[in-house]
Amino acid sequence: MRVFPLDKVFQLLEPGPVVLLATSRNGRDNVMTMSWHMMMDFMPPRIACVVSEGDYSFRALRDTRECVLAIPTADMAALVTDIGNCSGADRDKFREFGIGRGKAAKVRVPLIEGCVANIECRVTDDALVERYDLFVLEGVAAWADEAWPELESTAVPRRLPRTLHHNGDGTFRTDGEFIDQKARMVKFPEFL
Repeated sequence: MRVFPLDKVFQLLEPGPVVLLATSRNGRDNVMTMSWHMMMDFMPPRIACVVSEGDYSFRALRDTRECVLAIPTADMAALVTDIGNCSGADRDKFREFGIGRGKAAKVRVPLIEGCVANIECRVTDDALVERYDLFVLEGVAAWADEAWPELESTAVPRRLPRTLHHNGDGTFRTDGEFIDQKARMVKFPEFL
């Protein structure tokens, strides 16, 4: 093994998939690209995410305490990058990039059309926001494209829409093939 620079460790652990975080404040919708997030609990689904105070979306998330996490597909890589390379402080990204808005059921934030899934969320814990810009979200409704396999399916999906995973340096990976290990999942059969 060779020495690896500490300032690049995030590139080894960069979570995925990349998501689009939609917010709405004072009647103005915004969307940002985000890859610093992680699952914290199964049910209700809890997700931790870092939204920097320097991001335009920070104030909307802090004030309204709600958002939508949308999962774009690999063919949306250029759009995902373009959204992440500008600020909603000085532009309407939905209009500029032609992003379609869907109607959410439980939050006042639009779903993002064209994504493989959307998760409506509310902030449930902001104790670490001032220190780490870390919000804890709870999913309150979720939507998946028809292309996503049925959750009850016992077969390994063969043609899922591919998602993006940021390497932290301007490059992305896409997810690959599935490896079926369901028969070995004896400790948590309720999640099969």
